Amino acid sequence: MKIKSILISQPEPVTQKSPYFDLADKYKLKIDFRPFIQVEAIPAQEFRQARINLLEHSAVIFTSRNAVDHFFRMAQEMRVTVPESMKYFCVSESTAYYLQKYVVYRKRKIFHGKHKFEDLLDVIKKHKQEKFLFPCSDIHNDRVTAKLENLNVKFNKAILYRTVSADLSDLENVYYDLLVFFSPSGIESLLKNFPDFEQNETRIAAFGPTTEKAVKDNGLRMDVYAPLPKSPSMSMAIEQYMLSNK
Repeated sequence: MKIKSILISQPEPVTQKSPYFDLADKYKLKIDFRPFIQVEAIPAQEFRQARINLLEHSAVIFTSRNAVDHFFRMAQEMRVTVPESMKYFCVSESTAYYLQKYVVYRKRKIFHGKHKFEDLLDVIKKHKQEKFLFPCSDIHNDRVTAKLENLNVKFNKAILYRTVSADLSDLENVYYDLLVFFSPSGIESLLKNFPDFEQNETRIAAFGPTTEKAVKDNGLRMDVYAPLPKSPSMSMAIEQYMLSNK
């Protein structure tokens, strides 16, 4: 059964240079984008209960743009002025550049990895004297904190926002040949919105081992997986799957 329609469980790309648009044009596909999860801010009043002082830290670790947004939001809500001496350690170059929304990039000490958190660890090792703050969601990857603990660096985990399921009720009678997921939260949202979901001929694509595990743990069939050496991106994995199932 050929794939003619795809639902990507993420926001629509802001640029037309997305490889998904190239896929749609090349193979005459209907590709829609719809976030399956949404982020809710934790208010400053609630955060204060964690007794974490932002200014007691000399460095911040960012693994997403959401973490960047909510760190500076929390600082503003708590009327804290983030010092120019603060160091920023970002999981990727794109996350590092996103900091320009809040700071003068060239005047700050900003470090970044290539894409994976493991790449950033090599940079963090060189700054073990810092006291790090790790802003994150209530649903986060414990692998990050475990690796920081293994490095014996001083850090605090700061939960600044919540990840919750989006309302997908308008999709109840809509069918797609392929559903694409990037986190376990996306799978959770699917089953929360559609508790009677039956996969049948619908293909499921999963990005990353934790998403793959969520698919299998919920008794679903995974048909497409990324990243792999020959398909490091999800768009490449989808194209390879389509070519092998003509």
